[in-house]
Parts: sequence; C-alpha cells; structure tokens
Amino acid sequence: MAALRRLSKNIMFSSHFSQPNSSILSPSSLIPALFISCRGIASKLFVGGLSYYTNEQGLSDAFSQYGQVIEAKIVMDRVSDRSKGFGFVTYASEDEAEKAIAEMNGKQLKGRVIFVDYAKPRSGPSGGMPIARGPPGPPPDNSILE
Repeated sequence: MAALRRLSKNIMFSSHFSQPNSSILSPSSLIPALFISCRGIASKLFVGGLSYYTNEQGLSDAFSQYGQVIEAKIVMDRVSDRSKGFGFVTYASEDEAEKAIAEMNGKQLKGRVIFVDYAKPRSGPSGGMPIARGPPGPPPDNSILE
C-alpha cells in the first residue's frame, strides 16, 4: 500500500509540472485506478434506489462486509448538489462483487430497498444521441437546380 501511495505521489508530482494549468486527477480518484491496474479486473456494481441521505462512506461501509471496496461513488445532481438516488461500488475481485449482488440486492439500506447489479459501460455523455454543435450550415445552393 505504501508503494502505491509513493507511486501516486510521483505521478501527481510529475503531472503538476508537465501541465500546470490543466485539471488533473485528484489522489483519491487516482488510487482506485492504480488498484485496478495492479490487481487485474475489478468489478463495478450499480446500486439503485438509494436514500438521498446515503453518503459515500455509508455506501462503502454497507458493502465492505462482502469484500474489499476500492471505490464507492454516489452520483450527485449538479444543480441541487443532492444525490440522484444511485451510485457505484467497485470491488477488487469478481467473486466479491458476485457475493455482494447476491446478498445486497433487494435489501434495505437507510430505509430504502436497493437494487444491485453489474454496472453497464457508459454509452457517452448524451446517452448515444448526437449533440448539435454551433449554428446550422449554409443553405443549399439552389443555382444547381436551375
């Protein structure tokens, strides 16, 4: 663990000097990535139906009894800064994730029945729908038809 901390500090130190004005990853978001790359495949679970009062520490504590939780993340609304009612838990191994799904799916957490399943890969920022960018193009040239 100490070696991983030193490695993450070295990465953070070198990235500060190579790109001073860019937004870089925080150490807390870098450590899970290091665990995943060092330990192999990690399993990310989707957790739905969370209470708005559930925080990341509470989510991590609830799921840590089934294995090593690498990361627990609750998705927040940007405008209201309130939980959207779902989050993600990343386990160090597939076996731990399967055990957590079997034990936690349909159970109550802070007064709400939660749904637990494997997380699906992101389809993009807009859910697969194209985003219009900029003004429309120039109108077609009608002189060709004449």
